[in-house]
Amino acid sequence: MGESYIIAIDLGTAFSGYAYNMTPRHKEISPHVKRWGLEQGLDTPKAPTCLLFDRQQKFQSFGYKARDTYIKMKAAEAKQSYYFENFKMSLYGKRASTELSIASVNGSTMKALMVFTEALRFLKDDALKTISTNSNNHKFLPSDFTWVLTVPAIWDDSAKQFMREAATQAGIVSKGSEEKLLIALEPEAASIWCKKLPADGFLSDDHNRTALQKTPGTQYIVVDCGGGTIDITVHEVLRSGALKELHKASGNDMGGQIVDRKFKEFLREIFCDGVWDEFEENHPGEVQKLMYNFTFMKQVDQEASFSCPYNLVRTAEKKKNIDDFFDKIKGVSWSDGSVQISQEKMRSFFEESLSGITDSLREILKTNIEIKYILLVGGYALSKVLRDHIESQFGSRYEVLCPHLPQEAVMKGAVMFGKDRAVIASRKSGFTYGFSYSERFDPSKHREDKKFVTSEGNWCTDLFGKMVEIDQDVAFDETKEYTFSPVEPNQIAMRMRFFRTERANLTYIDDWGAEQVGQFLVDMPDTTGGSARQIKMEVIFGNTEITAKATDLLSNSEGKVIIDFTSNRDIRDNMFKS
Repeated sequence: MGESYIIAIDLGTAFSGYAYNMTPRHKEISPHVKRWGLEQGLDTPKAPTCLLFDRQQKFQSFGYKARDTYIKMKAAEAKQSYYFENFKMSLYGKRASTELSIASVNGSTMKALMVFTEALRFLKDDALKTISTNSNNHKFLPSDFTWVLTVPAIWDDSAKQFMREAATQAGIVSKGSEEKLLIALEPEAASIWCKKLPADGFLSDDHNRTALQKTPGTQYIVVDCGGGTIDITVHEVLRSGALKELHKASGNDMGGQIVDRKFKEFLREIFCDGVWDEFEENHPGEVQKLMYNFTFMKQVDQEASFSCPYNLVRTAEKKKNIDDFFDKIKGVSWSDGSVQISQEKMRSFFEESLSGITDSLREILKTNIEIKYILLVGGYALSKVLRDHIESQFGSRYEVLCPHLPQEAVMKGAVMFGKDRAVIASRKSGFTYGFSYSERFDPSKHREDKKFVTSEGNWCTDLFGKMVEIDQDVAFDETKEYTFSPVEPNQIAMRMRFFRTERANLTYIDDWGAEQVGQFLVDMPDTTGGSARQIKMEVIFGNTEITAKATDLLSNSEGKVIIDFTSNRDIRDNMFKS
């Protein structure tokens, strides 16, 4: 089996899915996207990212099935279940830890790792089943495939490691075969897919363009508009057709769910005096159904109407006549069981999200890169309000493009990334990274409080050894090598600590703006040779994850090390000299 058996999983904030490739390795890849919702009379490339667990926290269902089961549940049963949606945002903008707990829709909490693991386990099992059905029922094992898991480019290193841990617990890969799992950055994956599309692969009238990968030197921005994050990357097409990143990943949390939140706030404003809160508390399933219907209402730019849920009407009429709720509120009216919202009011739900996206784009464009195109991908790009807004803000200077199936671009590109990771020739480092080390104490250049004494003499501790600088171009698989020796002749282990900062350089690891991001331990069991022994460390940058390998040159024992980004205990016994 060749390296072209690939499954790419896109676990999104609002919707999730997967694509796969089974063509022989010498043939061009053609990603297949699994279709969802057929039992519900639907046909969509992704399923809602909803998970249902029973009261014992045992996994029940995922996607449309989980949502429909929850919608039909009696309120008492719903309250005792654990129903999760939008949980991916729990990893945004913070240090992810395996201890993190997250709240279900009804407030009860579970370990985030368990929720992510069960979502990935379901998608893994479903993918293997789908592929088996389409291959004369041949049974496949997870180890037959290269797996690609997509994550936002703006996520922290710890969140990527968290996803790798969840994938391992879900049985996608096992300890020792970690290299079968690749982490792909969502806007990069979309970029890989879009660069090969012919001109008529986009929703636009101009069909005389050449595919981006055939026009070296072309620079473009990809804006991955998801339910949770807006994730932006900037690429230039190289002669080889590979991509060079021109600006470090940027973005924000202004995705489609901000629009949903505004809609919900608006309903709370109409159904005031606690009516909406009571409805939400007692009929969570009906709220789910209403919010799901809003997904489609927000794709078109026109006035919207929806039939008001029966129990919302009943709850409201206990307070006053239903018409009275609509008296003083602009842009909405009540008509025969339906709520009608004006086009202007619908557009107002988008304002905060759109200005967040526009600000992020302006920030990049003012760095004066020779951008030619702005590509909009992701499920939120299905919204005409969003596309028209970007066109009106930037369309006079840049060509704004959206592929025909914007919500499939990430999955399909991730499959292609699984075949060839070198398609991203270089990336910009998001931080300055370094390690801590010690050297002989020199009173003319070292701080007195950093001095410590060993049997070998006076040393200075906590020095920062820079490996890569913020905004530096790092080539695909670029490896940096370092050698260290112990400060004590009888030392049997060396602890390496890694730090990052947004500054170009630091002198000490506790200078302002520095934070510890990871650590690992290297054993040096053989102490013959004392402090002349050496450890060689290789750190691999330029991939979506930073990995390291350390070798004790005396025993030649090699440890491939995953730098632990999720633990941040401050450990002081890492003294070694560079």
